[in-house]
Amino acid sequence: MEAQGRDGGDATSPLLVAEHRNLSVADGAGVVQASGDDSPATAFLVLSIAVAVCGSYTYGFAGGYSSPAESGIMADLNLTLAEYSVFGSIMTIGLLVGALFCGKVADLVGRRVAMGFADIFCIIGWLAMAFSDAAWLLDLGRLLLGFGICFFAYVVPVYIAEIAPKNFRGRFTAIFQIMMSIGVAATYLIGSIINWRTLALVGAIPCIVQFIGVFFIPESPRWLANTGREKEYEAALHRLRGGDAGISEEAADIKNYTETVQSSENSVLQLFQRKYAHPLIVATGLMVLQQFGGSTAIVSYASSIFELAGFSGTVGIIAMAIIQVPVTVLGALLLDKYGRRPLLLASAGGTCLGCFLVGLSFLLQDLSKWKAAAPVLVLVGILIYSVSYGLGIAGIPWIIMSEIFPIHMKGLAGSLVTLVNGVCSWIVSYSFNFLLEWNSSGTFFMFSVVCFLTIPFVAKLVPETKGRSLEEIQAAMTM
Repeated sequence: MEAQGRDGGDATSPLLVAEHRNLSVADGAGVVQASGDDSPATAFLVLSIAVAVCGSYTYGFAGGYSSPAESGIMADLNLTLAEYSVFGSIMTIGLLVGALFCGKVADLVGRRVAMGFADIFCIIGWLAMAFSDAAWLLDLGRLLLGFGICFFAYVVPVYIAEIAPKNFRGRFTAIFQIMMSIGVAATYLIGSIINWRTLALVGAIPCIVQFIGVFFIPESPRWLANTGREKEYEAALHRLRGGDAGISEEAADIKNYTETVQSSENSVLQLFQRKYAHPLIVATGLMVLQQFGGSTAIVSYASSIFELAGFSGTVGIIAMAIIQVPVTVLGALLLDKYGRRPLLLASAGGTCLGCFLVGLSFLLQDLSKWKAAAPVLVLVGILIYSVSYGLGIAGIPWIIMSEIFPIHMKGLAGSLVTLVNGVCSWIVSYSFNFLLEWNSSGTFFMFSVVCFLTIPFVAKLVPETKGRSLEEIQAAMTM
């Protein structure tokens, strides 16, 4: 599908503008100044983003929890493999339910209140898991946790994209991805030295921090403008950009674009109009490919994969934790330099190779060849996958989703995209253990094929968004 941008170019080609790259650090005001028309990154902006990304940390911690906790939970509560598969996958049921509401709630009450609302569910979920003495309470806690983190998956990148200046937006939205990786790494490392109940209590800490923090950060100026609160959105911009920063041009752009889109309807049927087809295909397609490429399976059941291959599960997940965070930080640093598309393409190629090596290892075991090398090959494959996944496909689909939909359709579109992600995640997380028992090598070869298919999808359909304001990106994508 060829979607034309407002400048007449192909929407699949890079949406690039000249960037001002000469940055300097100001004195004790806590402001990073950018040259030209670029806006500064103030200390208050950084604080607001730090509070928001507590949610993405929780998302990663919750996703990784089932891997180090598996043996302890199954032993303490006498769960069968099927019962533990229910526990491992039921979080995605909560995510599916949350997907029906997250966009609408964030549009009705604002991004900040939506994060606090999610924190309540997550705190209750973590406590229910920590004090559970039966499978039903464990599952209920995991279900509530899934509902809460669904809001984080949608609201956090949207909030960051809407408050960050365009010259820093890529780097700041990439913190969402970094904190997810730190969350996964933390649950692997901490889970290797404490029991699963204490691990659940540790998981509640960032939710409590964020719940307190949302009372001290501003609402998204773009959300305020969309709800007709002109004085409030200008005040929020002043707080985020610094008292001495000139906000008139940015405020005018936000107001003009908001007034343009407010005349459009925002029903579900309107979302499926032809002009929204391109962003909808890009956002949902990336989520489908991310999940069916094995992300949830590998993050949630890494320990089982290593043990099945004859490698130490504890050593394996610690190795994953050590390597994941530095690579994700590197990806964040490269995001605004090279753009979203190159990192996605490199990430897809690496995850394809990683899954292929894991599948090859299990195949060699089945054929009773090179059995001594098979465990090492699994470790290499999983680490390659982890490096590549953290570089792009882990977080960039959420970043792109937060950038490409117009403000009046963002709630509906975000709910749909999150729902698609949740459905795919549930299918993979529930079926993975059974697939692994049925044909371990075939399972990873399937993941490898999906990762390979991500390459032409990105090359053909995904636009480059670095260096453009949200209003410019959304106008170009929906013309």
